[in-house]
Amino acid sequence: MTSPVIDVATFGETMAALRADGPVRLGGAMRLSAGGAESTVAIGLARLGHRSRWTGLVGDDETGELVLRTLRAEGVDVAHARTDLRGPTGLMLLEQRIGDLTRVIYHRAGSAASFLSPEDVLPALDPLPKILHVTGITPALGPGPAAAVRAAVECGARVCLDVNYRSRLWGREQAAQTLRPLVPYLAVVVASDDELDLLAPASATTEEDRVAALLAAGVAEVVVKRGSAGASAYTAEETAHRPARPVRVADVVGAGDAFVAGYLSGLLDGLDLTGRLDRATATGAFAVASSGDWEGLPTRRELALLDSMPGSTLR
Repeated sequence: MTSPVIDVATFGETMAALRADGPVRLGGAMRLSAGGAESTVAIGLARLGHRSRWTGLVGDDETGELVLRTLRAEGVDVAHARTDLRGPTGLMLLEQRIGDLTRVIYHRAGSAASFLSPEDVLPALDPLPKILHVTGITPALGPGPAAAVRAAVECGARVCLDVNYRSRLWGREQAAQTLRPLVPYLAVVVASDDELDLLAPASATTEEDRVAALLAAGVAEVVVKRGSAGASAYTAEETAHRPARPVRVADVVGAGDAFVAGYLSGLLDGLDLTGRLDRATATGAFAVASSGDWEGLPTRRELALLDSMPGSTLR
């Protein structure tokens, strides 16, 4: 019997995540979970009722088992994910230093995920998913992961790229040289307002020019995340802007990935541009209002909770 088509397939590195109650240098309690941009998107989509798949390599260790167990428990298809003996599962430490400012410390050089190759990823894209989601994090992990991203976006699927620039993994010039050649294969681009230059031609110097250049290159939708100022989405025919949903901030890590999950959910459901942004800002709000990359992401029935009066008790 043929398996149902996956709605969104994604791949990359998911790490063990240790969140400290205070400064890491002082020691103290830490909470262990799993975290990664692509897996957060996959979990967010699964909670909203979509079929999502995550593919990647984890180490043959207990934290690798944690990653796979977490994703399975959240309803994400991990049939093509596997353990690899060449490196350990990556690790990230997170500490909140000033208010809601979070500092992330990576231990991912030489991790299992750094050995990812096209051969690990392409079988997970057969049959083609409705949407392939990739990020600019994966090609920063090394030549193999970069080749995997390039091969995947060329497979013929409808591709969404979230730039997701990580300055601790590579420089802006290297990122631009790697990501710009992907533009002809992209249907949806998601970027913060300070990341558009990593995809648009160097001759485009303003946001308006960069968005126009990407649309002219064949990108169907350009979505710009603006943090607390909300988000904008552009197509050749229309433009939409939506404010951020007001919530008390607990943890901003993972908010951008939650936003992407909401936007892709709206796209799969056939919502218009404004409706897609509304769902994206809602899922982003759930993320910042709770601790953890993905733990607070909503189910479809919970999306309406943001419309409840502050301080309400639902009985």
